[in-house]
Amino acid sequence: MNTEFKNQIASSPGISFRIWFYSTVILAVIIFLHQLYTTEIDAVLVTIIFFIAPFVLSIPAFLMLMFIIPVINRASVPWQNKLRRLIGLEFFIVLAYGFVTGPAIIFIDYRDFENVNLLTGIGIAIAVLFTAVLLATVLELKNIAGYFSNHHFTFSQAWAIFFNLKNQNINSMESSSKEMAASMPPTTSFSNKVLIKGVITGALILLLLIPSFFITNLVTERQQRQKEVVKEVSSKWATEQTLSGPYLVLPYTYTHADDTGKTYMVRTNLVVFADNLKVNGELFPKNRQRSIYKVLLYRSSLAISGTFKPQWPSDVTIANIDFANAKLCFGISDFKGLEEEVKINFNNHTYSLSPGLPLTDVSDNGLSAPVSLQTDVFTVAVPFNVTIKLHGSERLHFLPLAANSRFDIKSAWPHPSFDGNVLPNDHTISDKGFNASWSFNRANLPFNMVSLAGKFKKENLGFGVSIVQPADQYDKTMRSVKYAVLFIGLTFAFFFIIELLQKKPFHPVQYVLVGLGLLIFYTLLLSISEFILFDYAYGIAAIATIAMISLYAKSHFTKWSIAGVFAAALTGLYGFIFVLIQLEDTALLLGSIGLFFILAGVMYLSRKIKWYGANYQAV
Repeated sequence: MNTEFKNQIASSPGISFRIWFYSTVILAVIIFLHQLYTTEIDAVLVTIIFFIAPFVLSIPAFLMLMFIIPVINRASVPWQNKLRRLIGLEFFIVLAYGFVTGPAIIFIDYRDFENVNLLTGIGIAIAVLFTAVLLATVLELKNIAGYFSNHHFTFSQAWAIFFNLKNQNINSMESSSKEMAASMPPTTSFSNKVLIKGVITGALILLLLIPSFFITNLVTERQQRQKEVVKEVSSKWATEQTLSGPYLVLPYTYTHADDTGKTYMVRTNLVVFADNLKVNGELFPKNRQRSIYKVLLYRSSLAISGTFKPQWPSDVTIANIDFANAKLCFGISDFKGLEEEVKINFNNHTYSLSPGLPLTDVSDNGLSAPVSLQTDVFTVAVPFNVTIKLHGSERLHFLPLAANSRFDIKSAWPHPSFDGNVLPNDHTISDKGFNASWSFNRANLPFNMVSLAGKFKKENLGFGVSIVQPADQYDKTMRSVKYAVLFIGLTFAFFFIIELLQKKPFHPVQYVLVGLGLLIFYTLLLSISEFILFDYAYGIAAIATIAMISLYAKSHFTKWSIAGVFAAALTGLYGFIFVLIQLEDTALLLGSIGLFFILAGVMYLSRKIKWYGANYQAV
């Protein structure tokens, strides 16, 4: 070989450096674009950090390439096999980096590991890293082919020879390469082709996890948008409501002695709760349309009645109570929900309640009215009753502030969620609505009916019902996206087995197209489910995807029977996943059993494949 031609052949350090440099730049660009898409970090700062960090962290990979590429070159095999070994080496390096950087990706994006699939983060990291390395290897293909073969190639020649493409412009160097390949046993060539095709297929599965990650972000974004719309409409209508009361606040004076024995008068308040309380309420659901979203609101009519007959504690001096300046209070969390003036009949007198409370021990917001009482007023039970017209959103809660109380709530809404500190004692739910009742007595309440101001603790006493519009299409879509690797992996495995059985290779580009078709299913599902019920949207998206992939399989394998097999397999897979996302408690059990049978089917279909070639004999 003359000196001029020899100088055209790249060196091992040069190849190692360029693969390392190209892949690091590509990786830095990918990370940079991802951060710009997901955060609002200053672009200059992002550029500096995410272009420097990959170069520093990937130095061990560069040193490994420097050491192993000459070792690979010393093997007595065609340069195509050397290149495959190099790609295999790169893949194992990527695996090591992926298991380290995968958890870091999750931490950077989510700041914690709750509700995040660790394997998904690792898979995304491996896919991104291997994509960058493969692109760098493709860019360096001409020099790699020249170094491994000791011949000069153009990029198109190296590409055509490596992938066994027919190209009339390939020069005599191709013949030399083919003669070297012909000297190898045919079974070795076949097994290498199957192995490299399997590796490429596996890499494509990992690569397609990247768009599935962005689909997950899209689902989260749409779900957050729906919550923002609900919050916006609710804030203008009225937010969730919590009612407490009625209760009395009585000015009180008592004598206190300090550590030195000196006494002085303390002015405070007594909080007096009702002896009996009964609430009868009805909720009237109301839908408001905002853009493509429906916001569920409600109106309510509440009839509240009861009596006050306090049992004064032994340390309370009745003579020190200022009954003449008492206040009757009622807690309401959002004043915007009041539809009319609140008038309460108390001790056979009618009082109009106004905003403002004398103290915030019981409720931060509410209504009150001054009531003038006589000292002996509570020798008998003092009755009260009030009717409140109130509207709100999401939920209606109550505080059981009475020695004995009962709450009866009904509505025509068929999908209630009973929440809070206590579940109903009795409830019925049907397509026509629900009825629910709660009851309390003095023994199961953690406070006294008469207490000094500041002594009442705002514990989690609230209970009630939520009537949020079901928006589980986002949750179900998110659950289905988590099975993306299963969809793609099984479909690719099926194509891989069929192409081996039919002896009609399926190009990696065709695998990518099929994978993108499988991913489009999720965007179809997400967008359609925002307009119609999730089950119908799932069926429409599944039918469209199955038809598209089955027809594509028919166009390649030219047999309707093969297309029918693909349609049946995909229908079974989509049906299986649909059942899984409908289940809660038994999803893991059924999923494990289903995957067992799917794997058994794949093993059965592939039992007759000669992985080492038809003429292979064990040594």
